[in-house]
Amino acid sequence: MAMILAIMFIPPLLFILIGLKSEKNSKKSKTAYILAIIYLIVGFGLCGDYLF
Repeated sequence: MAMILAIMFIPPLLFILIGLKSEKNSKKSKTAYILAIIYLIVGFGLCGDYLF
Protein backbone atom coordinates (compact mmCIF):
# COMPACT_ATOMS: atom_id res chain seq x y z
CA MET A 1 0.00 0.00 0.00
CA ALA A 2 2.86 2.37 0.77
CA MET A 3 4.32 1.77 -2.68
CA ILE A 4 1.03 2.71 -4.36
CA LEU A 5 0.83 5.89 -2.29
CA ALA A 6 4.43 6.73 -3.19
CA ILE A 7 3.70 6.24 -6.90
CA MET A 8 0.63 8.42 -6.47
CA PHE A 9 2.25 11.38 -4.67
CA ILE A 10 6.03 11.57 -5.27
CA PRO A 11 6.10 12.38 -9.03
CA PRO A 12 3.56 15.23 -8.74
CA LEU A 13 5.57 16.67 -5.85
CA LEU A 14 8.68 16.56 -8.01
CA PHE A 15 6.84 18.33 -10.84
CA ILE A 16 5.66 21.01 -8.40
CA LEU A 17 9.21 21.48 -7.12
CA ILE A 18 10.46 21.83 -10.70
CA GLY A 19 7.74 24.40 -11.33
CA LEU A 20 8.67 26.35 -8.22
CA LYS A 21 12.35 26.27 -9.09
CA SER A 22 11.80 27.52 -12.64
CA GLU A 23 9.54 30.48 -11.84
CA LYS A 24 11.65 32.75 -14.08
CA ASN A 25 10.79 30.65 -17.13
CA SER A 26 7.01 30.85 -16.98
CA LYS A 27 6.39 28.41 -19.85
CA LYS A 28 8.45 25.71 -18.15
CA SER A 29 6.81 26.29 -14.77
CA LYS A 30 3.29 26.22 -16.25
CA THR A 31 4.11 22.97 -18.04
CA ALA A 32 5.40 21.43 -14.81
CA TYR A 33 2.26 22.49 -12.92
CA ILE A 34 -0.01 21.09 -15.63
CA LEU A 35 1.91 17.79 -15.63
CA ALA A 36 1.60 17.61 -11.84
CA ILE A 37 -2.16 18.14 -11.97
CA ILE A 38 -2.63 15.59 -14.74
CA TYR A 39 -0.46 13.05 -12.91
CA LEU A 40 -2.48 13.56 -9.72
CA ILE A 41 -5.78 13.08 -11.54
CA VAL A 42 -4.58 9.93 -13.28
CA GLY A 43 -2.83 8.69 -10.13
CA PHE A 44 -5.93 9.12 -8.00
CA GLY A 45 -7.95 7.34 -10.66
CA LEU A 46 -5.71 4.33 -11.24
CA CYS A 47 -3.97 3.94 -7.89
CA GLY A 48 -7.09 4.90 -5.97
CA ASP A 49 -8.92 2.13 -7.80
CA TYR A 50 -6.28 -0.38 -6.72
CA LEU A 51 -6.53 0.74 -3.09
CA PHE A 52 -10.23 0.00 -2.87
